[in-house]
Amino acid sequence: MNTKKYALTKLAVASLAFLAACGGNDTKKDAATGSDAKLLQIAVIPKGSTHQHWKSVHAGAEKAAQELGVEVIWQGPQKEDDRQMQIQVVQNFVSRGVDALILAPLDDRSLVPPVKAALNRKIPVVIFDSDLNDKSYASYVATNNREGGRLCAQRLAEVMGGKGKALMMRYSEGSASTLEREAGFLDGMKEFGPNIELLSTTQYAGATIERAFQTSQNLLNQFKQVEGIFASNESASQGMLRALQTAGKAGKIKFVGFDSSEALLAGLNKGEIEGLAVQDPFRMGYESVKTAVAVIRGQPYEKMIDTGVRMVTRENVNDSLITAVIHPDLKKWLNE
Repeated sequence: MNTKKYALTKLAVASLAFLAACGGNDTKKDAATGSDAKLLQIAVIPKGSTHQHWKSVHAGAEKAAQELGVEVIWQGPQKEDDRQMQIQVVQNFVSRGVDALILAPLDDRSLVPPVKAALNRKIPVVIFDSDLNDKSYASYVATNNREGGRLCAQRLAEVMGGKGKALMMRYSEGSASTLEREAGFLDGMKEFGPNIELLSTTQYAGATIERAFQTSQNLLNQFKQVEGIFASNESASQGMLRALQTAGKAGKIKFVGFDSSEALLAGLNKGEIEGLAVQDPFRMGYESVKTAVAVIRGQPYEKMIDTGVRMVTRENVNDSLITAVIHPDLKKWLNE
């Protein structure tokens, strides 16, 4: 045996093992400098993984990663009420020593300690979609949710003729983004629908479409005189739409929702939904990754980025600006 060659082989194996233990990031041409550098690893942690909203965020994040020459590691809880799982995911990424964390907190309070742990390890944190009850993170990338709720109030008041009986179905306690939407809706109803009586504003849909469907059925059974409804996120809106369809009231009760999906857009086109407040989740993912990389590289970045919200109706659903938001090219970026 060639002992010198054997020794060199052992040294190479040991070196690879050491690199893996230290994180094992690949090297790649740095998009900013053109020199060989460690491939930056950016952990992106959504609230969940099943809704269309999160798939669009993921696609936007991957687009930015490819442009900037970094790696996005996408991982979040399966269900949008699993706070403990999301905390564990954050903790695992902190232990792993990723270069930055991008997080959509399931709860504005319970995610504060793991975020602070990341900051203590000098890991930059960008919060997106839903705010945190601590502003020590680098940047916040999100919809103006209060304005979105206000747009929904304006639309519902318009289609109800400014009078009647309505209700609001909330999403989940501790979700800062939907709490803002709900507050915006209530403020808007004072402005646009002062003659509309709100029959219920305290019921929560829960994290899944099935739970939202059950809550919606209970509300429809309890308030048979309802003439207008607002639901504050994708799963809540889909659950309410299904309940209206099951009860034979779709298109008869004026319904305004938040977010878009194939089911919700189908309901809009059929006249079962009067309007959808639509975010730009693709841009949210894109801007979040761009911001995280700028923080790492010491480049200028914005403390807050408003990614926009639009009211989509049957009249404007085919407009080019709307189409670009509600039908992002997921196949191109996610290989779907």
